[in-house]
Amino acid sequence: MRFLRIGICALLVFGVAAHGGVEDWARTVLESGVAVLLVAWAARLCFRREEQVVLSPLLLPLGALSLLVMFQWAFHKTAYAYDTRTELQLLLADVILLFLTAQAFRTLEDWKKFVWFAMFFGFVVCTFGILQHLTFNGKIYWFREMRFGGIPFGPYVNRNHFAAFAELLIPIPLVPLLIGKVRRERLFVVGLFTVLQIGALLLAASRGGIASFAVELLVLAAWFAMRRPGGKQLLAGGAIVLVVVLLISWLGVRQITQRFSAMQSLEITTGKRASMRSDTWRMFLDHPVLGTGLGTIQVVFPPYETLYDGKIVNHSHNDYLEALAETGILGGLCCVWFLGVFFAHAVPRFAPANRSFAAALQFSAFLGCLGFLVHSFWDFNLHIPANAALFFVWSYMATTKIEASAAVPVEGRFRTRRRNQ
Repeated sequence: MRFLRIGICALLVFGVAAHGGVEDWARTVLESGVAVLLVAWAARLCFRREEQVVLSPLLLPLGALSLLVMFQWAFHKTAYAYDTRTELQLLLADVILLFLTAQAFRTLEDWKKFVWFAMFFGFVVCTFGILQHLTFNGKIYWFREMRFGGIPFGPYVNRNHFAAFAELLIPIPLVPLLIGKVRRERLFVVGLFTVLQIGALLLAASRGGIASFAVELLVLAAWFAMRRPGGKQLLAGGAIVLVVVLLISWLGVRQITQRFSAMQSLEITTGKRASMRSDTWRMFLDHPVLGTGLGTIQVVFPPYETLYDGKIVNHSHNDYLEALAETGILGGLCCVWFLGVFFAHAVPRFAPANRSFAAALQFSAFLGCLGFLVHSFWDFNLHIPANAALFFVWSYMATTKIEASAAVPVEGRFRTRRRNQ
């Protein structure tokens, strides 16, 4: 499945590099790329004498949500069929990506290679973000104009979306480093990856991002304490804290504080965010069962808007309320089902008594997903295609059973029929 692993990584890189995949052309490339990978995998399956197919339990709630949105679109239960159809296409692409991830990454060796890719990828994007910030000329990549404005950081037009990317990536090197699962000759490299990513997150000055990262650190500290760490692990933790403090000092505490103040004046105000949440809730109360249709908040929101500021509202800055407003109670139940499956399958994988390297990797993926889910209370990162794709890949890594050998994970596996001899 090497071609599948390379293809998935390439799509993740492209999505982030293409400003999070938010533009129509970028979404088209992502959806087409997923479709090509699915066809290639199916063709391989046809020519294989025997193949084991893995079905993640996360697919069931996502499949149910997809069927609900199909019903909205097919039976005209949406305020705007075109937007619902485009969001349905993206949702199906994410479901297929999750399915393909389950086929591509099966053994601990597969995940080790992916983790190295993720660490290097996060390091490159965060380093670019820092360099672009220090030499910013008002253009993304130093040459592309922002026609509709924005507060960029790295390849993202919105710094909050970069923060969600960093929340997912930072735990990947941080957790193994703290618990002593990194070889001595690799300590400097992994430490550099960790520190640069944390520095980029702080420099982006996203309030939601930093608050979500703080939640990650609290959960990490609790898990770390339950493992009863030794002196080396405590020393590693202290070293990381010291280096991060030095990095912040080098960047300048005053500069970061000023950036917080400057960016807050350009963003949606706290009062406006609270008003949007209240207005979105009223949308849900008026359409409680099926919602207004996935992706229709921009069309439906104006009559509900109580604090008008002359700007178009395309998202409510709360993924959970937006899901309720657009898909109703039925969609909300699908989301609760997904979260229940996620926590039920992820938490037992990294029990404090489990000190394997696989458990460390899965806890790092869980931690990234947890921070991402917390951030969704303030922003709409699940509507950023690249971030959503990363989240679903991370969620599978956190919930699957990683085998040390070439055996396929136990849950949801079945064999296709043998071809006639």
